[in-house]
Amino acid sequence: MIRTDEHHSCNGTLKCHSDQKQQESNSLKNGYHRKEKVQKNGKGDGFHQPRVRGEDSFEEAPMYVAVLTYMGYGIVILFGYFRDFLRAVGLEKCHQAQEREEQKDFVPLYQDFENFYKRNLYTRVRDNWNRPICSLPGPVFDIMERVSDDYNWTFRLTGRTVENVINMGSYNYLGFAENNVDFLKTVAEETRQYGVGVCSTRQELGNLSIHEKLEQLVAEFLGVESAMAFGMGFATNSMNIPALVGKGCLILSDELNHTSLILGARLSGATIRVFKHNNMQSLEKMLKEAICSGQPRTHRAWKKILIMVEGIYSMEGSLVRLPEILALKKKYKAYLYLDEAHSIGAVGPTGRGVTEHFGVDPNEVDVLMGTFTKSFGAAGGYIVGKKELVDYLRSHSHSAVYATAMSPPVVEQIIRAIKCIMGVDGTTEGWYKKGLLKDRSWDLNGRADDVISRLLFWAPFLVFHIQSRKIGIVVVGFPATPITEARARFCVSAAHTREMLDKVLQSLDELGDDIKVKFSRHRSSYRPELYDETDFELDS
Repeated sequence: MIRTDEHHSCNGTLKCHSDQKQQESNSLKNGYHRKEKVQKNGKGDGFHQPRVRGEDSFEEAPMYVAVLTYMGYGIVILFGYFRDFLRAVGLEKCHQAQEREEQKDFVPLYQDFENFYKRNLYTRVRDNWNRPICSLPGPVFDIMERVSDDYNWTFRLTGRTVENVINMGSYNYLGFAENNVDFLKTVAEETRQYGVGVCSTRQELGNLSIHEKLEQLVAEFLGVESAMAFGMGFATNSMNIPALVGKGCLILSDELNHTSLILGARLSGATIRVFKHNNMQSLEKMLKEAICSGQPRTHRAWKKILIMVEGIYSMEGSLVRLPEILALKKKYKAYLYLDEAHSIGAVGPTGRGVTEHFGVDPNEVDVLMGTFTKSFGAAGGYIVGKKELVDYLRSHSHSAVYATAMSPPVVEQIIRAIKCIMGVDGTTEGWYKKGLLKDRSWDLNGRADDVISRLLFWAPFLVFHIQSRKIGIVVVGFPATPITEARARFCVSAAHTREMLDKVLQSLDELGDDIKVKFSRHRSSYRPELYDETDFELDS
């Protein structure tokens, strides 16, 4: 069945609607926005002038690097099988936990290669990948020193610490994860009034006035009709997506979406199809096929078609191509689910996320989701949108009906952070933090305004050299990434000083020269003095 103008079922949660008329937005108390028209489709006047974002300059590994990486893994795997043979014949002691004799005939709990990989590859380097922290994870933290007497099977602490390690791994984008008594006074007051826990769902005895205050503030902050807060960011995705779509619906998911989105899509029972990362041709091809062919076997029209994307993809540091996705959404009358876990608070002139970054009216996004665990230094998540959508989720979302309400001190921390960013708390700290974040970002993988940057180093053992220079990072390797794309992930925080970031950049530059891992084909400009210029003309 070929469908042209009709919607994919206008029932229930997601309302089919036409383009919104331009509206006048009120000036905020802090003077962020002047009185101007809400932007429509990223054109004309709006929240701010939309920023043009070029293609992210991600590179593939050169051929010889890929070959050497595969050869390295191959050699390690061969030695791993040889060592397993030695363990089997009793020539080498196996430190791994063993099954009891009566369970020998049971089906193995783990797949064979997963167990092999952990035993022979990951164990050899895991001390570099998960070191215990013994301080507040602020701009710097302290690491507990430990040693192993059995080749990393077990560890023992030495009692010493490695101090002042620069923290480039936390999602503390605006520096609100502090431990300052003066800043946390309001949190302490709310703790005295409400306690530390509610011990009930919001459907029963756990709905407090502070919860409603938070939701009203989030809706005002994002410029939408209504908002709902949840106690866990992961569950905000995994438990709400099944309430929005189900059998007979189609989900088009970016291939690099977070696990919470993937789990929610699977739990929904909807048909899932994956399009290439940020590839609009791949997405449009799937939309065309969905409209023309309909459901498998029956060829009936899909009840709903939901596009799921993220604002910033944490593993790549790439930014969603929101204006183009919105154009496709409207063209094919689909719905859009946007996860702003890493972009809310850290992206946009006033921290309102990728919609503000691109100058897009947030009401054009059907389901706008975000978390409080990154920029706001707290816990939980939210979903905002039309009032009808939010009211539906209050009674149909498992995360809303069955989960315990958010802890009051956590709620107050979020309120404090949002007020600070908006400037309605009477301070300029929010502007200061956001300005620091913008000023201190750097470019490892493509764009200077990214808050997450990835650095590919292909061979995972190289992370030891980075951490030996007292730089704490998040490292991801095979099997979580392709075998040739092991990477370190750097997260910029407003709490970092310029001296810290200069040290990180200098250390990375020296490290790249020392161990010969500078494989990028991109070359630095021969006129570095132009880096600080704001405007110049090319020679004719």
